[in-house]
Amino acid sequence: MLAWIVMLSSMIAVGAAAAVCMYYVVKRTHRFHHIRKLAKTHRWLSWLVSLTPVAVCAAFASIRIVAMYVVMFHLTLFWMICDIIAMRIQRHRKNKRLKARRQQDYKPAKRIRRRYTAGYFAILLTVVYLSYGWYMAHHIYITRYDIKTDKPLGQLHAVMIADCHVGLTLDGEQFAEQCRRISDLHPDIVLLPGDFVDDDTSEKDMRTACKALGEIDAKYGVYVSHGNHDPGFFGYRSFSLDELDAELKADGVKLLADECDTVDGRFCIISREDKSDRERLSISDLAAECDSGLYQIVLDHQPNDFKAEAEAGVDLVVSGHTHGGHIFPAGYFGKLMGFNDRIYGIEQRGSTTFIVTSGISGWAIPFKTGACSEIVDIYIN
Repeated sequence: MLAWIVMLSSMIAVGAAAAVCMYYVVKRTHRFHHIRKLAKTHRWLSWLVSLTPVAVCAAFASIRIVAMYVVMFHLTLFWMICDIIAMRIQRHRKNKRLKARRQQDYKPAKRIRRRYTAGYFAILLTVVYLSYGWYMAHHIYITRYDIKTDKPLGQLHAVMIADCHVGLTLDGEQFAEQCRRISDLHPDIVLLPGDFVDDDTSEKDMRTACKALGEIDAKYGVYVSHGNHDPGFFGYRSFSLDELDAELKADGVKLLADECDTVDGRFCIISREDKSDRERLSISDLAAECDSGLYQIVLDHQPNDFKAEAEAGVDLVVSGHTHGGHIFPAGYFGKLMGFNDRIYGIEQRGSTTFIVTSGISGWAIPFKTGACSEIVDIYIN
């Protein structure tokens, strides 16, 4: 009940903030010279024209409603910054003229029709910045990490992806193309710590993506754990979690839920249920089921149990969930509030190595201004 109250309150707050942003943008758009000129003869038409930036932002609601809010908030923020800079420049020029007048060196300047330059810069800056964010979300990099271990593992080449959220920046076929890229890396094992699908993933895309995962050429196969989005939140998705799990297993993907699997007598995979599952087992209980002499790899979707995982003595923990910050600076607020132990990258705590990926896709927002989309290439020696 509390969760729904918090969610409803957040939606109301975001809606109110969006309304304020729309008002600000429309008012500032009305300051453009050609619109002011139009207002002299067609007042209501000038205000309709001033709605153009808001209409462009609203068009992103066809992707996700959250995407519309992101575009609107960025436009408002950049516009406010440009307005403040413009005001400071104008104040500086005014002070300069007053100083010249006091020194009797003042010559009246020829009156020039002022253009609302700050508005043009605000729109241009928003377009450039979010175009960069669009590219970083849709272009998938390969990030490499080299890890050392004293355990008799030999060499293990693992590839990790997370937060696929199939259907946003990658539909089923596009995800299959990325799976072929992973096969070309010739991994020994593929790890996917959660959020394979999303609330809006279609059943067709889900089945196509599951089949693609199963076709990845990896010596020890593909291991998957659940994330917080895999079960679905609102019940309008065309398939259930059980159907997703059944499809993954039918395609040869190894789905583990609070389970361990010893592989080739060399290492152990520990797959944790998501933190949102209140009945999930502790990492100490799970680690106790594995031979401590083997190299222990943990799949844990949310990176917020580092202390316990380090104390359990596992060797490697791979996580996603944060999307590397996704939209700057949201990730840093999440870390500051204690939601996550790390936003992105690699960290060593005692004998345990933690890797948090920014994900191969994003959630709800087709932009990444705080990170990139990536495939993680891990060499363990």
